[in-house]
Amino acid sequence: MLEYRAEGLCRNANHLTRAELNRCISTGEILQSTALAYDTDHRLRFELGGQRGYMPHDECLDTAPGETIKDIAVLTRVGRPTCFVITGTMPEENDEETYLLSRAAAQRACRRQYLDTLETGSVIPCTVTHIENFGAFCDVGCGISALLPIDCLSVSRIASPGDRVQVGQQLLCAVKSRDAQGRIVLTLRELLGTWSENAACFAPGETVVGIVRSVEEYGVFIEIAPNLAGLAEADPTLRPGQAVSVYIKSILPDKMKIKLVVVNKNLGQPLRFEPHYFVTRGRIKKWIYSTPQSRKQIETIF
Repeated sequence: MLEYRAEGLCRNANHLTRAELNRCISTGEILQSTALAYDTDHRLRFELGGQRGYMPHDECLDTAPGETIKDIAVLTRVGRPTCFVITGTMPEENDEETYLLSRAAAQRACRRQYLDTLETGSVIPCTVTHIENFGAFCDVGCGISALLPIDCLSVSRIASPGDRVQVGQQLLCAVKSRDAQGRIVLTLRELLGTWSENAACFAPGETVVGIVRSVEEYGVFIEIAPNLAGLAEADPTLRPGQAVSVYIKSILPDKMKIKLVVVNKNLGQPLRFEPHYFVTRGRIKKWIYSTPQSRKQIETIF
């Protein structure tokens, strides 16, 4: 199966010779370069190995039938890496040839040869492009966007997607679903391990760092890994997002509970856990987070 990279990770056309660029016309290889301007003829302008390249407005984005490309979607490409295929050349007034570029053609190839072949549960790389309250949008190839909802970022609950990921971060995700228009929804939590897999990384008697996720009257939930949280005694002075150090008092697999004691609540620095993947490739068909003994069952069937 072909794999198409996110914008910013494709082959850079700026370092290619004219002969190499001309060869890419016939091969259809997907390249990238930084858009330098959006001119009065409604084209993105590039410099490729000393030669100019232009991307007409209608070639800047692959759209659904009847859908128009908004100017803002093109204007915001200026100063950013943008992928494309070279579709041909055209002469300019000084008789020099310039390259004709199409991001839309690159995206159509990505959909046809890569994204449309994926099944639910398929593990794919992606890059976070922007964050909203409800989730993170990720580039799954050639600038094509997919949504990673906030409740799919981890089993541990978070207040904002920014608590888990940041713009520009490269992730592995699984395809959760696809709508009638082919738009993909992603999920990350199934790659971050089950309760037992995460709990096996810790032992009673250890002191580790954690992040306060919820402060309740009966106790404080503290995350010690993206898919694992424990409960400490109630403490109204703690706040969600606060980094603390905790002593692991006990680990109870039958109840899926970890009892914690806060040791230091004045770490004074922000903390974000990087993803620790227990699955990195292939396809997940069924994922069961819960332990066999637990009455509460958390699972995903793709």
